[in-house]
Amino acid sequence: MRFVADAMLGRLAKWLRLVGYDTLYWRGDDARLVRLVLTENRVLLTRDTRITPRLPPQLILLITSDHYDEQLHQVIAHFGLPPRIGCLCLRCNLPLEPVEKAGLRDEIPPFVWRTQERFARCPECLRIYWEGTHYARMKDTIERIAAIKMQESPMGLRTEGSGQCA
Repeated sequence: MRFVADAMLGRLAKWLRLVGYDTLYWRGDDARLVRLVLTENRVLLTRDTRITPRLPPQLILLITSDHYDEQLHQVIAHFGLPPRIGCLCLRCNLPLEPVEKAGLRDEIPPFVWRTQERFARCPECLRIYWEGTHYARMKDTIERIAAIKMQESPMGLRTEGSGQCA
C-alpha cells in the first residue's frame, strides 16, 4: 500500500516511512495532488474535507486527530498494516539496502562501529541506518500506537508473518 500525506500531515508521513510504508509528503496544489493520487494509485491521507469529494472513497482517508500517534494508529488500524521498522529511508522514501560493516569504518562514529553489527544505506542520499539505542524506543512507541507485539527480523522489525519490506 502506498500513500501520499498532504501538507498538514508531515509528521505522519515520516512515521509511516518509519514503519515501512511508501509515503510521499505533498506540499503542492490540490489539483496536482489529485492527479498524483489517481496516476500512482496512492491513498491520500488528509485532514482537508474540501478535497474528499474529488477522489474515489477507496483512495482517501480523512485523518481525524491532530496528534501523530493517534493519526498513525488510525492508518494502521484502518488498513490493517503490519509495521516493519527499518525498510525505508526517512528522508528519501526509498527501500534501504543492507551494507557490510567493513566498508563503513570511516563513515560511522567509533562507538557505533564497536557496538553495532547490522547496517543499511539509502541508495539515494547515502544515509546510514543502524539499530542504536533509539531503535528500542521506536519499537516501544510503535507497539504502543499499533497495539501489537513486534518481533525481530534480520534488518529491522516486523510483525509475525508480515514478510520482508514491501
